[in-house]
Amino acid sequence: MIDLHTHSLASDGSDAPADVLRRAVEKGLSGVALTDHDTISGLHDFMTAAEGKNIEAVPGVEISSFLYNKEIHILGLFIDPSSESLHTFLAQARENRNRRNQIMLEKLNAIGYEITEEELQNEAGGESVGRPHFAKILVRKGYFADIQEAFAHCLKRGARAYTPRQPASPQESIEAIHAAGGLAFWAHPVYQKPGERSFVRRYLRHLVPLGLDGIEAYYSLYSLRQHQMLKEMAVEFGLLICGGTDYHGIHHPGIELGSGGGGLNIPDSVLENIRRKARPV
Repeated sequence: MIDLHTHSLASDGSDAPADVLRRAVEKGLSGVALTDHDTISGLHDFMTAAEGKNIEAVPGVEISSFLYNKEIHILGLFIDPSSESLHTFLAQARENRNRRNQIMLEKLNAIGYEITEEELQNEAGGESVGRPHFAKILVRKGYFADIQEAFAHCLKRGARAYTPRQPASPQESIEAIHAAGGLAFWAHPVYQKPGERSFVRRYLRHLVPLGLDGIEAYYSLYSLRQHQMLKEMAVEFGLLICGGTDYHGIHHPGIELGSGGGGLNIPDSVLENIRRKARPV
């Protein structure tokens, strides 16, 4: 089985990129992708760690976008890690993150939660700094009992320190992935609410004409019904399917590499179908 959605220390995961690969080998996976948020800085170590191993390492990235006033994520798979255009695009995405982070830092300090920019950078350890890094510092300093509480009080949408980002549009994200030779997939599109099928169909009607290649039909938090619905949507719109756990190591307790919450099993055929459609750079 495979896992095409994982994160490392390069963004907001807890494992070094090479350790994600090593853990995948230990789990017996036949393929794994590293898809850090808005950065590909971990791909060199990740791909190097796969040399001589009986596993296919897929270079990837996860890019944040907005559509209909809602944040959506676009996965890029089989990207070229040396793509200058992608490096430039992601550097701009991180700059947008950094501007948002600075405002959130000022808000937190203003309401009595003391965090410095140096602490934030040290916590992140990589290029891509996000809200989970804020949350970990708040917990470690004793302001909150756990990360969920920190998000609820300060960091989630509508909370006192929350600050929206200005990410790239879906079209820009998809074009950046394609320019780097990759395929673009809508990540974790399903949410626990009524009307999921019509919600997905509405978004796909916008995304498919932009060049979207596929949809993440397998995911740690999906039910069997949601898996089936998304596979049906893929057939309806002529899309590839991908799948992954969204593994973050110890930062997402209960989500294991390869198996998610315990029952996920993504067949090798998913990766085989994607590989056949991968674009030459």
